[in-house]
Amino acid sequence: MHIHPSILSADYANFERDLKSISSADAAHVDVMDNHFVPNLTFGLGLVQALKKVSDLPLDIHLMIENPERWAPEYAAAGAESVTFHLEASNDPIWLARELRKLGSRSAIAIKPNTSVEDVVELLPEIDMLLIMTVEPGFGGQALIQSTLSKISQARSEIRNSGLEIALQVDGGVTEDNIGELAKLGADVFVAGSAVFKNPDRNEQISELRALAKAHSS
Repeated sequence: MHIHPSILSADYANFERDLKSISSADAAHVDVMDNHFVPNLTFGLGLVQALKKVSDLPLDIHLMIENPERWAPEYAAAGAESVTFHLEASNDPIWLARELRKLGSRSAIAIKPNTSVEDVVELLPEIDMLLIMTVEPGFGGQALIQSTLSKISQARSEIRNSGLEIALQVDGGVTEDNIGELAKLGADVFVAGSAVFKNPDRNEQISELRALAKAHSS
């Protein structure tokens, strides 16, 4: 069970400090938005390069951008341990997934709440992680969309049937109250923003979330 706190909920003026406050996390989740694919503008390549200089935490990059074929390889080349791009934005997902691996990054594909799991099944051999969005991408602090839960169990079933070692990540509205259910459905990587950063002792909160997930894992 892996916990990836989203720095979308961090203090933007104190990233180095806040990354130290989540040192027990498995990775820091970085939401890159371009105000085109989603209606918000956040971080870019320069910030990721800066974060690599001030923290040893692995960086889990989530690209909510148009034209990922152009930009995703740049994040892998910058040293990101994992780069996720959206199936809905990609023109050539097989090429891009292979290019990310070639550059030394884990390749991952995300699907929005209204995109079916069936749309990504044939791409499973090309990726290391599948991200099921449990909110509409664009803003932190949203409540989990209950109708997305069935997609988690469906995705886990497809991964098992493939015989491949693929992580299943969930992102959106993850809290202490629902992480157990998400783990039971088959998720094993959890993006949590406000659920982590709201706590004064963030490492304690990460440990609590991880323990809750482990206790209910399928």
